[in-house]
Amino acid sequence: MKKIGYSGIYIAKIEREIRRIILQAEVKGWKSYTDVYLEYAKTSQSSGFLQEKRTFLGIIENFEKFGLNLGRRRQHKILRKTSYDALSKEFKSLIDYYCQSEKTRGKKESTIHITSHNATSFLLALQKKGMDTLEKITEKAVLEIFTDQNGNPNKCYSYKQSISIVLKAGESFLSQNICARVLSYLPALRRRRKNIQYLTSKEISQIKSVLTEKNSSLSLRDKAIGLLALYTGLRSCDITGLSMDDIDWLNDWIHIRQQKTDVLFELPLSAVVGNAIYDYLIQERPKINQPEIFLTQNHPYAKLQSTSTTQIAEKIMSVAKIREMPGDQKGFHLFRHHIATALLGNGIPQPIISRVLGHTSPASLNSYPSADFPHLKECALSIERFPLQKEVLN
Repeated sequence: MKKIGYSGIYIAKIEREIRRIILQAEVKGWKSYTDVYLEYAKTSQSSGFLQEKRTFLGIIENFEKFGLNLGRRRQHKILRKTSYDALSKEFKSLIDYYCQSEKTRGKKESTIHITSHNATSFLLALQKKGMDTLEKITEKAVLEIFTDQNGNPNKCYSYKQSISIVLKAGESFLSQNICARVLSYLPALRRRRKNIQYLTSKEISQIKSVLTEKNSSLSLRDKAIGLLALYTGLRSCDITGLSMDDIDWLNDWIHIRQQKTDVLFELPLSAVVGNAIYDYLIQERPKINQPEIFLTQNHPYAKLQSTSTTQIAEKIMSVAKIREMPGDQKGFHLFRHHIATALLGNGIPQPIISRVLGHTSPASLNSYPSADFPHLKECALSIERFPLQKEVLN
């Protein structure tokens, strides 16, 4: 804990907790860290005190499971309740079966989590209506979940899709046509797509300026991440997952296995990106033995999470003084979108663009042509046959 930056006071508290567990575990009959926490809960009603104990016990338990990897992101708190915990036995078995079958197929863990979470909330809502088995579910109850008090739809297409996926998975192990019956109750929802926002040439120029300016208020880490996103179009999860071994400095290449698709991917390392990463590694990155390149900036240092890139993107755009209106998108996906539309605008074939962006399906490009203005203008129809007043064109 000293090596990764924990304070002496914090370490002393953990030491006292460990000594107490060692000395009293056998006498008290403790079999788990939950038993230790429940002992504290008997003697104190202070939420702050109990929260601190849950954190300490979580750190110790994590040490047993993960060894010396004690980064804050790996910590968890004892007795954390979830919606899944409240499900009936049958509903839990359905969720469990879906998760296990998708893991066997190699589905990405985050996708499994989102899908199972949506299905869990749906099943829990039905359970609160007194339906704790699939057999008891009625069409009326299902439709009530998908509509508000005025009868208007209040759930999105992706929410329904998650439920459908889990129910379809359950068809292979549940008897009769129970899952198929519940599936038939799901309402028909249109899949809606919002217009994708894009970066203008002026905005790109301002972003490049703050990312390469020496006196910019951005840290070297944030500059390197920004340039990497802007010039490569890598997804945030792949940027934060980038390790020392992924960069071939001698031949100027980046080699990664994409987290979303689990497909090997390589792309050239340009001088501007390589220099920015090098400056961060030499001048700013904490000197700790961590394989990932990008780390948190505070003690204890740990791998940067992909969710943190949202704040980094917002910071870059704030310094560049762009996209300051409410509703303006500010994530790094805009950088990825910029590369796609720029290549489309220059007449690069779609299969090549898909390869540059690491897409496994050509259909992934379907949303990008909406900002390909050079080619959209070629499709414009003339309005010269329609009489217009001069004021309209002024």
